[in-house]
Amino acid sequence: MTKTNFLNRLNDGVILFDGGMGTELYNKGVFINKCFEELNLTNPSLVKQVHEEYKKAGADVLETNTFGGNRFKLKPFMLLDKIYDINYQGAKIAREVARDALFVAGAIGPLGIRIEPLGPISREEAREFFKEQVQPLLDGGVDLFILETFIYPEELKQGIMAVRELSDLPVIAQVTIDEDCSSLTGASPEITIKELESLGADVIGVNCTVGPQVMLSWLERVRKLTKLPISVMPNAGKPKNIDGRNIYLTSPEYLGEYAKHYIQTGANVIGGCCGTNPEHIKRMRNTLNSIKPQVNRSKIEIIKSNEFPEIETIPMERKSRLARRLKEKHFVKFVEIVSPHGVSAVKEIEKARDMNYYGIDVINIPDGPRASARMSALSLAVQLQRDVGIETVLHYVCRDRNVIGMQSDLLGAYALGIKNILAITGDPPKLGNYPDATGVFDVDSIGLVNILNRLNHGLDIAGNPIGTPSGFFIGVGVNPGAINIDEEIRRLDWKVDAGAEFIITQPVFDLNVFEKFTKKIQHIKIPLIAGIWPLVSLRNAEFMNNEIPGCSVPDSIMKRLEKVQDNKDASLAEGTAIAREILGNLIGMIQGVQVSTPFGRVQGVIDVLEGFVLV
Repeated sequence: MTKTNFLNRLNDGVILFDGGMGTELYNKGVFINKCFEELNLTNPSLVKQVHEEYKKAGADVLETNTFGGNRFKLKPFMLLDKIYDINYQGAKIAREVARDALFVAGAIGPLGIRIEPLGPISREEAREFFKEQVQPLLDGGVDLFILETFIYPEELKQGIMAVRELSDLPVIAQVTIDEDCSSLTGASPEITIKELESLGADVIGVNCTVGPQVMLSWLERVRKLTKLPISVMPNAGKPKNIDGRNIYLTSPEYLGEYAKHYIQTGANVIGGCCGTNPEHIKRMRNTLNSIKPQVNRSKIEIIKSNEFPEIETIPMERKSRLARRLKEKHFVKFVEIVSPHGVSAVKEIEKARDMNYYGIDVINIPDGPRASARMSALSLAVQLQRDVGIETVLHYVCRDRNVIGMQSDLLGAYALGIKNILAITGDPPKLGNYPDATGVFDVDSIGLVNILNRLNHGLDIAGNPIGTPSGFFIGVGVNPGAINIDEEIRRLDWKVDAGAEFIITQPVFDLNVFEKFTKKIQHIKIPLIAGIWPLVSLRNAEFMNNEIPGCSVPDSIMKRLEKVQDNKDASLAEGTAIAREILGNLIGMIQGVQVSTPFGRVQGVIDVLEGFVLV
């Protein structure tokens, strides 16, 4: 692992650290009056066990057991001559567990003695004392440094300078805060973030002392005040003394829920501090994966169309009716219908007939929630095309199949008449009837587009000819309200390079966000289909605003729905009116619209589109 690797990984998405080390060792029977860092020498297998549990829980980064490995913390235990060995072995133990799969962060805490102007230690002396930890951690093979739980910015600055004088590895700098979000010196969050920003670290943030809720409040106040990545690592709440033991009562489920809020608010690094254990980190990993699954993008290299061998491919206008209408500049209308529970699609077929009668171009079939048994999207797509005569857009996700199975499925789908594919990474298995189910994710949506494009050029992923090429019309998804919009557009560029031919957005509620997005993708010349979600109630809007990553329902819309929240019919009418207004404002910027059917309300689609001349 290298500095470049860590910072590049940070650009790719949120990074998850491990949880508490000291409290885990305490829970395993190490008395509180012992030196936990000495265990690196006297009981390395116990330290290794904690690291292995966090690795299994899904952490991306393991912190070394060296938080208090400085001369002032070790002196009372008569360990001054062991400073180098304790820190070196701390790094070696973590490295042995992490191998090349995880990052190792060299953990450094405050010295435990005040420096000038508040104490007897000069800044230069403090810097030298920090170097006593930095060098052995470097020698032990850490990938980055995390300086955490600091109170005084000046002391933290000297720690960062010590790292910088010996290494160019990344530095995370964290202070601890109080229940009112102020620092322990009384500085407001706004002042604290500016102090942290001036220290020269790569990532800045908060950890320890308080629980998840306070840290979310702090993050909400400071996220817009700095462009630096921000880290958030709360305690598992305030400890309670029960029968002489300090017990942290924040549940893993609760911390997992707050992990989602941290990510949606803009945190770049998350993790746990005192009282958090592997189960907490596992819940945070589940949350993180549900927002952005971890996938391997290296298995399928992107090949641009001009790099394929000569072969007669199917032109866009002959791929499908949808492709032809978009090629001829028609405004296209999508409706989303979800596969049924069980084996009967009678209701879905009737809904599709209604949509066909009202002039809908295609039915978009998402991959249904995995919390219960649903008919496969492919099966429903085939039935709708066969029994209704309306084209479908089939969602195809990377979650359930390896690349061999993907090719088999896609070739079979094409043989059954499915020509329009929406390539998506897909949500990983999470809460529901099958919480222990695992995802495959051989590739993500970028790799899937490349597979489809290869098939369209008569090749499998290994470059072997397949005979007659397929003629898939390839679509991809995009989130105009993504937390990291630059990364979202970078991935969209990759999808287009890989062969994407049309784009469908997540539901649009905020016109300002959408307009900014369209300005950023003016270089992309493929059709853009906007998602429209007719809100049915204030509760539905709150769900979209808080539970769907990157989806932002403006306050103005929330207030409109709040006024009618006690009247179901009025709420439906207001939600429809809002959807119609959004569509009216979007028409000049898009080449089509996809209208969702919350709770299966097909009539809502008709109400939204009624009166618009969309041809």
